[in-house]
Amino acid sequence: MSSEMSEIHGKRIGVIGAGIMGQALVRGLLQNSIAPVQIWTTVRTETSRVKAEQALGLPVRTSFVDLLPDTDVLLLCVKPRAMRKVCQAIGQAGMLPPDTLVISIAAGIDLETIEQSLGSTNPVVRAMPNTPCQVRSGMTVICRGTHARTEHLRTAQAVFQVVGRCIELDESYMDAVTGLSASGPAFIYLIIEALADGGVKVGLPRDVAMDLVVECVLGAAQMVRVTKRHPAALRDEVTTPAGCTISGLLTLEDGKIRSVLARAVEEAANIASHLGG
Repeated sequence: MSSEMSEIHGKRIGVIGAGIMGQALVRGLLQNSIAPVQIWTTVRTETSRVKAEQALGLPVRTSFVDLLPDTDVLLLCVKPRAMRKVCQAIGQAGMLPPDTLVISIAAGIDLETIEQSLGSTNPVVRAMPNTPCQVRSGMTVICRGTHARTEHLRTAQAVFQVVGRCIELDESYMDAVTGLSASGPAFIYLIIEALADGGVKVGLPRDVAMDLVVECVLGAAQMVRVTKRHPAALRDEVTTPAGCTISGLLTLEDGKIRSVLARAVEEAANIASHLGG
């Protein structure tokens, strides 16, 4: 067992909300030797319960109150609009042990709001993961609340490292992280789709075009990660004088792709800042 996993080994982990991210985290935990008996999961409706049970192969409940007393780590994987109500219900139940770590993944809901809604001194960590967590290639940023100590951060990091990478930043960055890292995969999917369309336009079968684009994106990302060189320097290596690549790049610049992508991140971050509103 890795040193990271030892932080959550033997802990009882509760997951309120078994949607896309909740299920991804449960699967990641199970795939990293966390026993099914260590995990409990709840959803809001009976319809969601049946679907979640089928997807996870674990019992799923529609009520969490009686599960709170035996919980070491509580993951809140509900939508931002439901976060206050869920936290208030937890606080009003009065059954959550005071040392239970509460982790929220709700975009736009700040630590102060979570802590006030809980009405307790439980350690709270705010996290912003992204959907590639579903294939254990996620990126998560965490920040600590008023009562969270270093050991609580280590526990939170261990939870999210089962589905990818995890780093800590100050909470002031979280809306920007949401706009770039959490919304970013959707922007990349659109780019992948558009490039594949370009391949089809010049005569490639769609399945071939898609395979080429996916490997191209993966390879380009790995080049940036492994070489640690600036993307502009790597781009220049592909761009030979009077070649085809410079023509394509100029076409992209004509379409203001650089500005459009940057503005997309800015707009997503701006919307995230008002989700708690």
